[in-house]
This record gives sequence, C-alpha cells and structure tokens, in this order.
Amino acid sequence: MGNKRYQIKSACPQCGCSYFTHLSAEEIAAKYPDVDNVDLECGECMLQYETKMADACPEWDDECKLKE
Repeated sequence: MGNKRYQIKSACPQCGCSYFTHLSAEEIAAKYPDVDNVDLECGECMLQYETKMADACPEWDDECKLKE
C-alpha cells in the first residue's frame, strides 16, 4: 500500500464541528481495530461519538482491504 494516506472525516452530531485527519492503512488498522466503526471525539464540545468507517473514509473498503 506504500505511503498512501487516507482521509478520515466526520462531523460531530452535537455541535457540527468537523473531524479530519490523514492516516495510512497501517495507522487506520492500529488506531481503529474495529474497522466497521470508528470512535471519535469532538475537539470543541468533547462529545465522544461513533460513526461508520464506510462513511468516515469511503475508500477504505476498496483500497485498504481492512475488512478482511
């Protein structure tokens, strides 16, 4: 997979602030071991919420193959 970085992005369901980061496939696997869902924390209101990985990183299934 090389040095390709994937965008993880979401919006807080409480205040609407955006979460945005770039991670490699290896970093995604290490940080989010349950690849169906990701646990995120809003930097503004500190709400901890869960979102589907397929929504946060649409290319994860096709390229990262993390579901296998």
